[in-house]
Amino acid sequence: MTEGGQRPEYRLLAELEAVFDRLLEQTDALVACWKAYGGAAWSFEHETADAGWLRRSLLDVWYQDGQDGRATRSHVGLVAADERVMEVVHEVNATKQAFAALLAEIRREIPSLIPEIKAVLPFRHPALHDHLRGTGLARLHLKQCWRSIPLAEAPVARVRLAWYSSGRSIKRLTVREAEQKLLALDSDAPHVRIQLRQLAGIPDGEPLAQVQAQAPLMRANLFYREPLEDGRTRRAMNVALPLFVPSPDGRLPDHNRPPPTPPASRTRARRRDERLEDEAFLPSLRVYRYR
Repeated sequence: MTEGGQRPEYRLLAELEAVFDRLLEQTDALVACWKAYGGAAWSFEHETADAGWLRRSLLDVWYQDGQDGRATRSHVGLVAADERVMEVVHEVNATKQAFAALLAEIRREIPSLIPEIKAVLPFRHPALHDHLRGTGLARLHLKQCWRSIPLAEAPVARVRLAWYSSGRSIKRLTVREAEQKLLALDSDAPHVRIQLRQLAGIPDGEPLAQVQAQAPLMRANLFYREPLEDGRTRRAMNVALPLFVPSPDGRLPDHNRPPPTPPASRTRARRRDERLEDEAFLPSLRVYRYR
């Protein structure tokens, strides 16, 4: 119990509900503010980039039937914004950060609340509840709630968009950690026994690398009209939501249209410092040895 007699889970859930409400209200206010400004917009996937498209993109916070829980949907586009619109974007992103911080606290303190949060929060808003009916969108996708809206910190001369499909995360493992992961699979399975024998044949102190390929994503290269205070003239960022760019005249910067789908094969040359072997040492764990 808290000092006021309220159980911690009720307090955290009430706080999260309040932040979720504020997030939806601010997002609607952002769309209305941009519509009143009359700035231009462009969508990578849709011919019409209007206020309806922007609202759907920014409020796409649902799981679809069969969606991998680790995956998020992208809505790539460009939005020309004046100072007031940019201010509201900052406000929305601040609320998203507060939402993420509360979720992190709940996951740490009361993880059993997470399923209830995904199921209950949408029903606080009748319009969202109606949107769920018959669409296969039954639960909140929490990561799609708190991911930030990308924005440029200064006017941009041009934007170059390109698929990035060579990303991967690499986690170092000890031999002991790899052994524990293999034993957690099925130590009686023939393919696991083979890999355990392989692991036993290398020194205990040899570092290993567990590799996870990342889903293709869109990357935007921004070229500023003037150098920033720190001297930078360009910036690269991943864009899963419409990118807001400062534009006093309401026009978009010059931009390209990338291919509709990512390339089927790796397009970038391998890094010279790439030090992993080509073949997985422990295929079941995607673990590689260093050269």
